[in-house]
Parts: sequence; structure tokens; C-alpha cells
Amino acid sequence: MTDRPTRERLVTDEVVASFADTPSPRLREVLQSLVRHLHGFAREVRLTESDWEQGIEFLTRAGHLTTDKRQEFILLSDVLGLSMLTVAINAAEDDRATEATVFGPFFVDGAPEVPLGGDIAHGAKGEPCYVDGVIRSTSGDSVPGARIDVWEADSDGFYDVQYEGDRSAGRGWLRSGAAGEYRFWSVLPSSYPIPHDGPVGDLLRAAERSPMRPAHLHFRVTAPGYRTLVTHIFVAGDPHLKDDAVFGVKDSLIVEATRYPAGTAPDGTGRDRPYYRMHFDIVLAPQEHRP
Repeated sequence: MTDRPTRERLVTDEVVASFADTPSPRLREVLQSLVRHLHGFAREVRLTESDWEQGIEFLTRAGHLTTDKRQEFILLSDVLGLSMLTVAINAAEDDRATEATVFGPFFVDGAPEVPLGGDIAHGAKGEPCYVDGVIRSTSGDSVPGARIDVWEADSDGFYDVQYEGDRSAGRGWLRSGAAGEYRFWSVLPSSYPIPHDGPVGDLLRAAERSPMRPAHLHFRVTAPGYRTLVTHIFVAGDPHLKDDAVFGVKDSLIVEATRYPAGTAPDGTGRDRPYYRMHFDIVLAPQEHRP
């Protein structure tokens, strides 16, 4: 009779070997490495059958909760730091490019287009905020016509998709102008807890970790010839900058939100109430051409 370590190794070897004839070299590499590391994890923690059952139940609950408006598995990836690790692995090598951060679970296809200088709030709760900047390449050239998708939570900490109905608010997309400039109105970003009424929330409570995210605005910027950039801008001074539940904060993405009295705004429009302004220039890295 073989000893325990040998029995365990033979199981792993057999499963790894079962993928040896996978036609795709990349899929074969990923699956075999996944098996080795997954089995290594089980051996390291001496996984019990009860542990395994709880893990399966956790993943099953995450699957049942996931819809086209809520992605519990992305949330799980975020709180385990896997999302940010993937971002770091795939980041542009040029340190002049704007830093990327997590995509998050609340992006929605089909957001409304707004004109340059338009308002993406569409009735979202919050104090008015004017956001502007210039999109450039790492060589300093302006990037006209870039598509800029933006989305954020309202002052209550909820995204539009977390409400009943199909209203689009705090979300939209626009194109940069001839000199690469962009500008739009929205509401001042607010801090909020990530959805914690499901299995990911249970995990955070069990670990006594905070579910909070600091106030931020999401960007996804695309332009021909450039790498797609997914990033945030964070509001300077937010108390949760140091304990972001998804590890997404980077110093270069922290921006002052300056408050102005009612009057003429930077775009020449008259404002009958105080508003904020956040200025943030975006630098895109060139698309890498692989042989």
C-alpha cells in the first residue's frame, strides 16, 4: 500500500496528464498549471471534506446571484486581489501611461452617448461635478475621437443598475474633441460598500474586513492604435483610500475635488448652485504589436 504523500501526488499527476493532448497550447498550459496549483493549495491547507463542501456551496450561491446586472464572481475576484493582480500583470510597460485599475462589476453595455460637455448624471442624486482633461499618447500627442465610457455611483452609494427599472443614471459615453479634450458634468463621486448581501459579503464579515470603496469615477478609454485603458479617479481626502475593499487605489489616480460657488462654470455655463470640479489628464499607451 502506498503512503499518503505518494497517493496524493499520483492523483495530481493523473489529472495533469489527462490534459496533455489538449490541442490549444495556451489552454493546455493554463489547465495543467491550474491543476498543480489547486491541488497544491488543497495539500497545503489539508482541505477537509467539510471545507470542500462549503467551498462548493459558496460558488453555487455566487452563480445563482450573478445576473446581467450583478457579477458576484467579479466581486469575488476583486476582494481576493486577483483582479488587481491581473491588471498589474497586463499593465503597460511605459510608466508615462495612466495607471489602470479594476473594471468592477457594474459596467453596462449600451450606455447613452452624451455630447462633449454633456451631463451623464441623468437625474442621479448628488452634488454637481464638472470633470475635464485631455487625452494624450505617451509621446505627448493629443488623441482626438477617443471613446470615453464613464460610470459612477450616486450620493447614496448605488449604481443605476442597483435600482429597479431600466433607468440609466451616472453613466454615459462621449468622444474626445479635436485637441484630445474631454469634459462632462456628473455628480461628485461618493464612497460606498460593495454589495455585501451575498457570499462575498459573508466572506468579508467572516474575515472582519471592510466592504467599503473610496469615492471614485470609472473610466474606460478606447482609441484605434492604443491600448484600452480601464481606470478610476479617486476623490482626494476620502477616508477609505487606505482600505479599499478591492485594492484598486493608486496614488497617481487620486484627484482633488475643488468646490466652487454658484456662478459661471469653466465651460461658460451658468450654475445656480455650488459645484465641484475634478481635472484629470489621461495618457494612453500604444497598442502592442505581437508577432
